[in-house]
Amino acid sequence: MKTLLNIVSVIFLLVTWINAQVTIIHCGVLIDGNSGELSKNVSVVIKNTTIIDISNGLKAPTRNDSLIDLSNYTVLPGLMDMHTHLSGESNPKRYMERFTMDLDDYAYRSIQYAERTLMAGFTTVRDLGGPVNTSLRDAINKGYLIGPRIYSAGKSLATTGGHADPTNGMRFELMGNPGPKEGVVNGISDARKAVRQQYKNGADLIKITATGGVLSVAKSGENPQFKEEEIRAIVETAADYDMHVAAHAHGAEGMKRAVRAGVRSIEHGTLMDEETIRLMKKYGTYYVPTISAGEFVAEKAKVDGYYPEIIRPKAAKIGPQIKNTFQIAYKAGVKIAFGTDSGVSYHGENGKEFQYMVEGGMTPMEAILSATKIGAELLGIENKLGSIEIGKTADIIAVKGDPIKDISVLQNISFVMKNGIIYKRDGI
Repeated sequence: MKTLLNIVSVIFLLVTWINAQVTIIHCGVLIDGNSGELSKNVSVVIKNTTIIDISNGLKAPTRNDSLIDLSNYTVLPGLMDMHTHLSGESNPKRYMERFTMDLDDYAYRSIQYAERTLMAGFTTVRDLGGPVNTSLRDAINKGYLIGPRIYSAGKSLATTGGHADPTNGMRFELMGNPGPKEGVVNGISDARKAVRQQYKNGADLIKITATGGVLSVAKSGENPQFKEEEIRAIVETAADYDMHVAAHAHGAEGMKRAVRAGVRSIEHGTLMDEETIRLMKKYGTYYVPTISAGEFVAEKAKVDGYYPEIIRPKAAKIGPQIKNTFQIAYKAGVKIAFGTDSGVSYHGENGKEFQYMVEGGMTPMEAILSATKIGAELLGIENKLGSIEIGKTADIIAVKGDPIKDISVLQNISFVMKNGIIYKRDGI
């Protein structure tokens, strides 16, 4: 009887799939995110969540087909941002929020940030640290909320007093002695335990703060903060759970330790030197520049009272250097994946990063590929996402104009589809 029920279920699913409505998208110009070429007048056919056909010419729909006419638009894969923080956003009161906001407050506020990100054309993001990012991921996956596909790092890992120590800046009696459960690591045993705790908490990957940071309430923004053997223990333990490691790093020594220990990506990379670049190329380490964050903090450092005084000199020093570092790394041939650090900058403005990358020497197509094909490769999901190809998930966006001639058009997305579902269609 059980076998018969299983057969009936399979037949029901098969019939449902066969009878599912087909959606045809007429693309005036298609950038598939894989070939680096433009194609004109292309039809993309979607069934349920999957791209099932791509053909030259504007294919006529049958009576039961749904047609989306993007013949006056440029069509691209859903964009990917490899460095976001959807749990919060920069504001002058940010440093008091940990004392005045409950987790529920963070969660409700994050809803608008997730929706803004998706409406900006970013259908997939890595969230590299926050109090509610994993729960936000789950709520979006269950259909409770609208937002991008999130790969969550849970709580960033730090050393005592390091960039992601949650008690930095508190008065002495409130600091306590946070450990692996709170994401604070001192030694190899702590390193392994902290990774396992994040796995238990539901993280998809691990984020470490390999050096000091600009926005932490601490003196140095660039000193190394993990021993190399600690990072190696984190990387090895993460690999046991099929997770990769992203490393926040501004200073060169912290980057070198992280790269040699096997991290997947360096975030920011502000003060990387020639040896760091050589190591990154040797180990195949991705670089996620986050120029947007650098530009943002450099500007806000000029505003009295926006940041605590201990932070202003770090923001003024580190922020302006990121674009220059990007230029050097790009010319040297380091693998670059798109990332903004949104949350440090404003959510929904992710597309500004394309402009900064092009100003830094990238071609518009290379910048687009960094947010499609390269992002998918970093995440290890290139067989599912990152390009518009037969058999891949239907994450598709569209813009008016030609981003190859004017990259700024990617700051104004007209159409957004994620998993075959339309979330935005301005004027279409």
